[in-house]
Amino acid sequence: MLLQNKNAVIYGAGGSLGGAIAKAFATAGARVFLSGRNLKTVQKTAEAILSSGGEADIYELDGQDEKAIDNHMTWVLQKVPKVDISFNAIGTDVKQNIPLTEMTLEDFMQPINTNVRTRFLTAIAAGRVMMKQRSGVIISLTATPGGIGYPYTGGFGPACCAVEGFSRNLASELGVYGIRVVNIRSGGSPDSKVFSDAINKYPDEMKDVLQKMEADTMLKKLPLMSDIANTAVFLASDMSGKITGVTIDVTAGTTAALNYRALSVFSK
Repeated sequence: MLLQNKNAVIYGAGGSLGGAIAKAFATAGARVFLSGRNLKTVQKTAEAILSSGGEADIYELDGQDEKAIDNHMTWVLQKVPKVDISFNAIGTDVKQNIPLTEMTLEDFMQPINTNVRTRFLTAIAAGRVMMKQRSGVIISLTATPGGIGYPYTGGFGPACCAVEGFSRNLASELGVYGIRVVNIRSGGSPDSKVFSDAINKYPDEMKDVLQKMEADTMLKKLPLMSDIANTAVFLASDMSGKITGVTIDVTAGTTAALNYRALSVFSK
């Protein structure tokens, strides 16, 4: 197993994507330390892992609270001698589908402040521990607007760009300690909770939205949560031991071209 004998700290493990990544890490052999603000959803993720024979510990945690994050890291180190992996999958509320010229400063800045804050705090907490170990992997998560201009995404696009920039800079500082820092850019998974909830609530509108998103990809398919989770397992493993300071794009090619203009001959 790729992550055998590894200890992984996962923030936002109660969310659908965070939960999928936690399960994938556990399946790959890691002992996972799951945290989130909603302990009930985190517990569900843990129960699924434990029932499959994996190892999981849970902790109620606000990913915006510096002291809570530091206390949590201390708690983890009381249970295991080292932290091999830190993954932040915490989401945030975003005001979208509003032109920037009509958006308030507060609504624009909210996703920037919250995304950058939690990723800074959790990465720094892990980095301080990993510097003493002289090993470890810190992984963050962004989305398509981090790689291209994406209209009507409000402050979410700049937030993704900021997180990707922070990830690169942190990698450049921690590399001398044997620590890798990488980011995953997701294209949005239609099987994630945020999409499934929207599909159930607005089936007709979301059908059109998903078709347009698929048309923007090179493969004409959106990445599923399993695609993101599998990428995370690879990046956390020794198989990617020389990969650091970069964002791995798992958008099915969306950030590389205007792919809606490319039509398959079979669709004509």
